[in-house]
Order: sequence, then C-alpha cells, then structure tokens
Amino acid sequence: MTQDIVTNNQFSYRVRQFTAALHAQVTPAELAEVAAQLSPAELGLFRAMARYDQRHCFDVYGTLRGAGYQDPLLLRAALIHDCGKCDDLGRPLALPWYVVATVLKRFPALYLFAARLFAPIRYYAEHAWRGAALVAAAGSPPEMVTTIRHYHDPQPAGPAALLQWADEQH
Repeated sequence: MTQDIVTNNQFSYRVRQFTAALHAQVTPAELAEVAAQLSPAELGLFRAMARYDQRHCFDVYGTLRGAGYQDPLLLRAALIHDCGKCDDLGRPLALPWYVVATVLKRFPALYLFAARLFAPIRYYAEHAWRGAALVAAAGSPPEMVTTIRHYHDPQPAGPAALLQWADEQH
C-alpha cells in the first residue's frame, strides 16, 4: 500500500509539473533580473531554452536565494543549469520528449536503451555535460562549468550539491 501511495504521489506531481510547463511564463521583471545576473553570452543561453525550462531555472534560482544562498556563481549556474536540454543545433527539446524521458527514468535499463535509439532522450540524459560545454563556450567561470557538469551526479559536492537540492524542489 505504501508503494501505491508513493506512486500516486509521484504521478500527481508529474501531472502538476506537466501542466505547469504548458502554462509556463517568465515575467518581464523576472527577465530583467535574469539579465542583471548573467553575462550577455549566458543570457543568450537562457533565452535559447524553452519557456518551461526558463521558468524552472528561475524557480531553482529563487529557491536558492530564498534559502539564503548569495554566491553569484551558484545563482548564475541555477539560471542556466538546463541549457543543455537542446539538440546539436541549439533547438530546445519538445515537451513530449520530457514526458517520455521522465517516465523512462523510472526504468534505468530501458532509459539507457532509449537514449541510444532516440536523440532527444540522449540529449535529455546528457544535458548536464552538454550544458557545461555550452556554459564553457559562453566564457563562464570554471566554477560554474563544474557546478553545471556535476549537479546530476549521484553524490555531488559543493555548489553542485546545492544546485541539485534546489533543482529537486521543482
């Protein structure tokens, strides 16, 4: 019975998450705050993300700020940590691929198999290191690159662990 409750809670959470993604907005005031935090090249990475990823990244940034974190590199990393969720031409992943990837992640062997077959699932699975490469190419400090590269590690350390914690809140 406990497993059913966990599964139902996870399903409800995913439905709410999907609905929020469909209606995601970033206000002009929030965009101004993002622009004030990021370098021009980093802002380009933020703007290239799908609106739902922009909203998510801004929410992760807000979670860190709300928890009292003030490290500017951590906060900048939060704003662009999902910039690697794009194809090789920089086009953001379509929302249906997120749904498929999220479901498949519950079945690791199937998820890895699908990542070999379907490029969008591979991009999703590789988004932390892909994002780190984009952030490095944008000229961001090495500390940001490392944070973004490692925030999905099984046991990240330092700023990557903080980013993972905040990311998991959303």
